[in-house]
Amino acid sequence: MDKDHAIIHHAGDKIEMESYSNEPYSEKRSASLHDDVDLSTPRNEVGEGLQRNLQARHLTMISLGGTIGTGLFLASGQSIAVAGPGYSQVAYSIIGTMVFCFMSSLGEMATYLPITGSINAYGTRFFDPALGFMLGWVYWFSWSITLATELVASSVIISYWISPETCPGWVWALVFIVILTALNMTSVKAYGETEYWLSLIKVLAVIVFIVIGFLYIGGAIGTPIPGAPKPGPEVFDMGPFHGGFVGLFSIFLNAGFSFQGAELVGIAAGETKNPRKNVPRAIRQVFWRIILFYVLTILIIGMTIPYDDRSLANPDGDVESSPFTRVFIQAGISVGGDIMNAVILVAVLSAGNSGLYASSRALHTLSKEGNAPKFFGYVNRWGVPVYCVLATALVGCLAFIVSLPQVGQGQAYSWLLSLASTTGFIAWLGIAFSHIRFRMAYKAQGRSLKDLPFVSRLYPVGPIYTIIVCVVILLGQGYTAFSPFNIKSFLSAYVTIPFIFILYFGNKFWSKTKILPLVDVDLDTGRSFMDTVMPVMDSESEKNQKKRSLFRRATNGVF
Repeated sequence: MDKDHAIIHHAGDKIEMESYSNEPYSEKRSASLHDDVDLSTPRNEVGEGLQRNLQARHLTMISLGGTIGTGLFLASGQSIAVAGPGYSQVAYSIIGTMVFCFMSSLGEMATYLPITGSINAYGTRFFDPALGFMLGWVYWFSWSITLATELVASSVIISYWISPETCPGWVWALVFIVILTALNMTSVKAYGETEYWLSLIKVLAVIVFIVIGFLYIGGAIGTPIPGAPKPGPEVFDMGPFHGGFVGLFSIFLNAGFSFQGAELVGIAAGETKNPRKNVPRAIRQVFWRIILFYVLTILIIGMTIPYDDRSLANPDGDVESSPFTRVFIQAGISVGGDIMNAVILVAVLSAGNSGLYASSRALHTLSKEGNAPKFFGYVNRWGVPVYCVLATALVGCLAFIVSLPQVGQGQAYSWLLSLASTTGFIAWLGIAFSHIRFRMAYKAQGRSLKDLPFVSRLYPVGPIYTIIVCVVILLGQGYTAFSPFNIKSFLSAYVTIPFIFILYFGNKFWSKTKILPLVDVDLDTGRSFMDTVMPVMDSESEKNQKKRSLFRRATNGVF
């Protein structure tokens, strides 16, 4: 049997490696590691590959846009109604610290190996192709369900202005899925630009909400509601820790869904200019986003709206009960209801846009690895995997169940949120485990951490903490379905877990995959190299280094 050979080409800041072998698995491996080629050209031939057209600001807002959606604008109120503001703060803080840990892990791997569809590609590369197969399909399903969840939420939001009796919810879901599909069928640069501005609107809205909330709590604006506790200590002193341990544990899925999308930095790394510089920058900003957009937001809601306010539970999916909308109205800003609901609609479209992008890239990577039909690997001349986008959009059409009278908008949203959240935790678990394997292989092959462009300072505590939190939540979050036993709650909580083992062991048996020895792990193909003499910057980085506007400097400092 012939040994593998490699031809190394020096090309600026990268070293391109071409592998060839007579072994069938090597042929399959070289096909899967397609991102080591230079993708920075303006246009590729049809079917050739993805393109590196995302700039630094695109990458930042893509990560931010995925995490600010209905989980923050709608599910946060439900969390406070169930567990009170105290336990909600605890749950969101625990999930937030876990997100910061696995994002640090992802940053180290994505900066060193910026390959598209990294969630499943790292599982294949560092541990076992069967793990990559399982993670890829789970992640695709997770974001496809998230897309459906956002579409359901869009129809709920539209009902604030147009009642379902006037226009059924499935009509709006159809309109928005067509819009999102059209956006994702254009170039990745157009997607990045759209996501940048949609996310910017959401970010500014949250900042305004925080400012208005603190002014209302301090008594500078708004009129106290007769008979209601005054905003601030009186609201918080009602009993911030509500529902006990059951209440705390039951909102972890809501909190997890709110943070889902932070890992989009890794997915987009393979289509980003100069990932060695731009990916670490996006990763370092995660901590401040968590503080600004979740910790402060939950604090303000908990101190302005009593946890026993029936509208917070949102049993009917009524968007008027969004805590963001309620705070604006209570603060005396009458037009705030319409403005915030318009912003929430933008947030939904943005999160759905990110979901369609992430899931289509995961499916594209599965195809390149030979784990999905070959035609999903096709891309058009603008570098868009069109068949992957269309397939994901079809799954998003699950949102049409909102039109079924026996389901209802609110219940459909809750079911889909539960499915999306549990599969999201599995993807995060895969990131942490892949990082541990990456470090073990890196050490086993005698490499120095000084050669890594970005080193996670939280290793090994960070990935271990992520694994523990994810496993505890996945196994325990549905225990309330047992007393009394509720088949719907049980299925929504645990239906995905058996499929994890079916996908992994089924592929392992079918493809006869083996766990890779640490010394055989490929740590070079697709690796980002940088010239040690001259820094490599894309055109936008050069322009920004010369002169940045006051607005750009302000946004860069915060985000």
